[in-house]
Amino acid sequence: MNRRRICLCGSSVILGTLGLSLKCHPQFEVITLNELRENGRLRNLNPDIIFFDLNSQRPRQAFTLLGENPELTIVGVSPDTNVVKVWSGKQLKELSTAELMRVIDQNDQTIKEGVNGSAKDQ
Repeated sequence: MNRRRICLCGSSVILGTLGLSLKCHPQFEVITLNELRENGRLRNLNPDIIFFDLNSQRPRQAFTLLGENPELTIVGVSPDTNVVKVWSGKQLKELSTAELMRVIDQNDQTIKEGVNGSAKDQ
């Protein structure tokens, strides 16, 4: 089995909880970097996924590595605002202009439904 290496950058409660949960899965190797100055180790660790707390300082080296390794995924989590942000260098699919417009329209409709209730009510 090919294990995916996950680095947790920081020592917040959300990252600790996430780390404990991920360690229960044998397909993941979880490495915690508690201090931001330890982030210099990221390049040597060659992670597949990097997690950090959005409420803390962003690990700059992680974003530098993303530019060098498009297979890397960076995930920022914020328990305060219930937000997860994902950065990836992978190109999922090329879109035509018509497809892009459909994606924009769908996102716009989703936002309207979330704010105003279902579209059927309008």
